[in-house]
Amino acid sequence: MLGLTDIGLEWDAAACTTALAAGHATIQTDVAAHPTDSFKDRITGLIASPPCQAWSRAGKRAGLTDQVMVHQAVDDLAHGRDTRAVLLARCKDARSLLAAEPMRWLYDLRPGWVCLEEVPDVLPLFQQYASILRIWGYSVWVGILNAADYGVPQTRKRAILLASRVRPVTAPEPTHGENTDTDLFGIARLPWVSMADVLGLEPGLRINTRGERKTQGGNEFPCDRPSWTLTEKARSWWVLRQGKRSNATVRRLDQPAGTLVAGHARHDFQWVKVDGRDDLEKRPLLLAEAAVLQGFRATHPFHGSESKQFLQIANAVPPLLAAHIVSAATGIPVRSAAEVAA
Repeated sequence: MLGLTDIGLEWDAAACTTALAAGHATIQTDVAAHPTDSFKDRITGLIASPPCQAWSRAGKRAGLTDQVMVHQAVDDLAHGRDTRAVLLARCKDARSLLAAEPMRWLYDLRPGWVCLEEVPDVLPLFQQYASILRIWGYSVWVGILNAADYGVPQTRKRAILLASRVRPVTAPEPTHGENTDTDLFGIARLPWVSMADVLGLEPGLRINTRGERKTQGGNEFPCDRPSWTLTEKARSWWVLRQGKRSNATVRRLDQPAGTLVAGHARHDFQWVKVDGRDDLEKRPLLLAEAAVLQGFRATHPFHGSESKQFLQIANAVPPLLAAHIVSAATGIPVRSAAEVAA
């Protein structure tokens, strides 16, 4: 969408296969062990999205107890001191220190522009990054963005850091809004994109819940319900329940989805048809539907088991949100789908 060429570093084999199938050069590696030398003077920017399980409110949040070590690692790496091994031994969750890993790459490579993404609880850490990058001469913006404000059919909030050594940076201008009335400057935005708006999948297409596995069994569901040519009344009947807890997020079909959480299995996300009295029908969210709600096309070549595919979908930064973030850091305008296809 921006015309950039990327090289990804990823440890999970299924995610690497997916990236390669989608046309993205990818090295299967442990990013914490991979040397930076081969990238020196050969890249223009750095995009980093460390694992969030140790920090996310959907998990055990062991990363919050490891914050002292992570902040120390960032400070040490910013001064050329690699104390990761010592600090990692003190962490309760081995993944926590990966949130400090981008600083090693920033210190060694000093890219022209930087984009970091994480769950909102990592915002104080990003503010530490920002203080260091400003000392190094970068223009920096740090804050929380909502994917729904950029045309993604999901109210996914994430901490974002943008930085550039060559241009001033600020948050990307939202294109959509929950309230579409004009603001103080007379600017009107498009309404948030609903699940009903995007789930008009191919009529008649059916998917088996066992995916591509060769064994028999599973149930078949049509992709064109509950989303195909619905009346306004029907839109209010279908809801997506996200999780099994009593306080699980529930969204009507005429609303954006809540955040797709990788800590849940796909079957934890259920379409439920209600009429105000009782549950009438229900079925699990399909992988193709999850992909679309995250901003991918339904046919994006996700690989691996069903659980691996859903993990990739739920872990991803929605592509449209990512495009607006990187556009704000680089100054490259976001191309439309038609322009990309051409």
